[in-house]
Amino acid sequence: MAHSRDPFGARRTLTSSNGSFDYFSLQKLEAGGFPAVSRMPFSLKILLESVLRQVSGFDVREEDVKALCAWQKPESKSREFPFKPARVIMQDFTGVPAIVDLAAMRDAMAALGGDPQRINPVIPVDLVIDHSVQVDLYASSRALALNASLEFQRNRERYEFLRWGASAFADFHVVPPATGIVHQVNLEYLARVVQTRTLPGDSRPLAFPDTLVGTDSHTPMINGIGVLGWGVGGIEAEAALLGQPLYMLIPEVVGMRLSGTLREGVTATDLVLTVTQALRKFGVVDKIVEFFGPGLSTLSVADRATISNMSPEYGATAGFFPVDEKTLEYLRFTGRAPELVDLVERYYREQGIFRTADMPQPEYSAVLELDLATVESSMAGPKRPQDRIPLSRAKGSWKQAAAPVATGAPAAGAPAATAGNGSVREIEVKVAGTRETLRDGAVVIAAITSCTNTSNPAVMVAAGLLARKAVKLGLRVPAYVKTSFAPGSKVVTQYLDHAGLSPYLEALGFHLVGYGCTTCIGNSGPLLPVISGAIKERDLTVASVLSGNRNFEGRIHPEVKANYLASPPLVVAYALAGSLDVDLSTEPVGYDKAEKPVYLRDIWPTLAEVDEAIHANLTPEMFRSVYASVFTGDEAWQKVAAPTGRIYTWSTESTYIRQPTFFEGITATPPDVPGVSGARVLAVLGDSVTTDHISPAGAIPEKSPAGKWLVSHGVKKEDFNTYGSRRGNHEVMIRGTFANIRIRNRLVPGVEGGTTRHLPSGEQLSIYDAAVKYAAEKVPLLVIAGKEYGSGSSRDWAAKGTLLLGVRAVIAESYERIHRSNLVGMGVLPLQFQKGESAESLGLTGEEVYDIPRPGKPGQLLEVTARDPSGTEKRFTVLARIDTPIDLEYYRHGGILPTVLRGFARSGK
Repeated sequence: MAHSRDPFGARRTLTSSNGSFDYFSLQKLEAGGFPAVSRMPFSLKILLESVLRQVSGFDVREEDVKALCAWQKPESKSREFPFKPARVIMQDFTGVPAIVDLAAMRDAMAALGGDPQRINPVIPVDLVIDHSVQVDLYASSRALALNASLEFQRNRERYEFLRWGASAFADFHVVPPATGIVHQVNLEYLARVVQTRTLPGDSRPLAFPDTLVGTDSHTPMINGIGVLGWGVGGIEAEAALLGQPLYMLIPEVVGMRLSGTLREGVTATDLVLTVTQALRKFGVVDKIVEFFGPGLSTLSVADRATISNMSPEYGATAGFFPVDEKTLEYLRFTGRAPELVDLVERYYREQGIFRTADMPQPEYSAVLELDLATVESSMAGPKRPQDRIPLSRAKGSWKQAAAPVATGAPAAGAPAATAGNGSVREIEVKVAGTRETLRDGAVVIAAITSCTNTSNPAVMVAAGLLARKAVKLGLRVPAYVKTSFAPGSKVVTQYLDHAGLSPYLEALGFHLVGYGCTTCIGNSGPLLPVISGAIKERDLTVASVLSGNRNFEGRIHPEVKANYLASPPLVVAYALAGSLDVDLSTEPVGYDKAEKPVYLRDIWPTLAEVDEAIHANLTPEMFRSVYASVFTGDEAWQKVAAPTGRIYTWSTESTYIRQPTFFEGITATPPDVPGVSGARVLAVLGDSVTTDHISPAGAIPEKSPAGKWLVSHGVKKEDFNTYGSRRGNHEVMIRGTFANIRIRNRLVPGVEGGTTRHLPSGEQLSIYDAAVKYAAEKVPLLVIAGKEYGSGSSRDWAAKGTLLLGVRAVIAESYERIHRSNLVGMGVLPLQFQKGESAESLGLTGEEVYDIPRPGKPGQLLEVTARDPSGTEKRFTVLARIDTPIDLEYYRHGGILPTVLRGFARSGK
């Protein structure tokens, strides 16, 4: 960040207990001729301040300030503006490939005759290692140590690489394994709400709002504390940390007015599932949702963060809660320095962006209302987080996941039919010396996990209190249920231990298995062989219940078809019940020592009990002590060897870290990008195809193309690890693209998994093998899809793998925000069917040969020609989702990173 210009005369000084700071005053801007500023949504004021402060006359201009001030005018709605965040945050699954890209960019910079040292972060970057721990051992006091040991064994190459990155790149910090989950660490420690920085040529430090982008789709969780941030692909994050603006259209802001209070027995998890369902139905993709109204004062920051966390699930760029008294209360509660809290209050009040109950309502693009008193106990599943089910109707809902694959089966993400005759299959199994009956609908995984809920003491304490009551009544968890407890912070275990609740959770099998995402991202680990064998033998439809945010097909565990999101206390309750064929609102959870029925109402803690336990057992000192050595790590981390040197030495023997091919043969000027001619279709997919379908994160099957590659390179099956852990190796990731075991390609009806038909031969092959064959024939490829293509995680490998397979364009009915951006960022053309049109309505089968002209401007309509096997031509119009001029520039260069690299090489910067 260079010395800030001040063309609007907005620079002012404020004094806090920590000294004097300059800032760029929004109120001064308003007084200077922009009267609409005070009526803007809080979130847009944050964006406006960023642009106002960083006007350079080059990448941020005075016109950008004026356009944001006039955000409601029709001409502004189609205008892009540059956003330069204060910092970047990453997790290791997406962070490792980002650092791999930066290392490769240094090589490419040298090849272009530039200075490799120019490839370096210019804003702070924090990477939290949280995605690598797997639940191998559970229900044991040895689980934490053994799972951590296996994590280091499997990921040593990756961790060596990250330690190299921490020494090779400036302002790049790594939070070691076994510390916590990235978003919870961000919420509890990293976020400052106000950042300060002394710029070259300035006499005083500058104060400004803490903003960020992150390489994980749940980055918006931080909006619960009033810090504006959202998820982006790794390639966009790389551009941001190198000082490049992220260009985006001025967003619409939907206001959600909250009133009333949550009822007894209702949790923040129930609230976020209700909000997700409502907002997904309303439609908030590419929009910011801002929460306001009297109900805000009844929600803690932890409750708010739970709601903000699931922004990707309801489709919004961010779910924003303004800074207010609750924010200050949380900063004190989590042990932040008094000087910081004072600065936050003074800054936000001075800027007119400190929310108070008597403030007038901002102007929003649209307003929805929710009475908190109407929220009821709920779950979401069995396939999508937006599919909320009231607890009273959850019984038997697993049948929606039980439909067999048949000819003409819907593509991935389409609703499955209920099992035909309603019969329930079962098998007797012997587990841990006891005989159990395993049936359809059985809960085989119950996991308290994920930043969504483990950051909220209210639901964590509720789970512990419920467990205590259940244990005292003599209830037990069936032996076939794999139970696990993986919080996002060591603070959680401290307060549960202090409250005396940990022993009761452990009595039900919820022992600490690690500090990380685990089950929520597919690191649930293997089921017991006897359970796995029984599921396969009887083709059982079994379930998982987790306190997470994602339950897409094939994500949680390859053998578990029905997956449900629920609050931590409900996770414990369903573990006790052992089945989704129980109505917990009316039927017993289990039976006590006297064989009397025990109902959920008998063991559910009251709000008063939860509040009392929190206030008696959670202190600011816990946060201060846990985070005092957050970047140090344990002895195992300290022993990881760190390679040296500013240029990384790639190993051709590594199966984790490989030099990527994206910059091979890069030239100083971009080559001409022709249209797509003579393209074949690699896959025809349906609605709600997620990035998990496109680029899975979980287990690597031995017989898959990726598994075969690993075996051929001497890796044993037990050492495969996961796709997510191998994202630093393009050889594995290209073979894993479209390899989800639940994906359904209409070119091969009746088949699940990453399979397609090579055309015109008709040969049935894996998608990877077909792509290799097409490449040898020099045939470009397309993917055709339905609505919400690319929903889910901010997974840049879903775009990288698509490119490496030879896919030049995707035609879909609609896109999720991040994936569309990622496709453009990799030089893949995203096209959208006209409203009301689809592959089905146009009679497209995927057997055609396609010609597509290249786009010449943003938002251009293009005519596509499709010739079927008989030679008959169909012509239809699509919208090129090249939304902005910078999108067009990225596409012309073959992606964001080649654009940035050529710019650096050209300017010497």
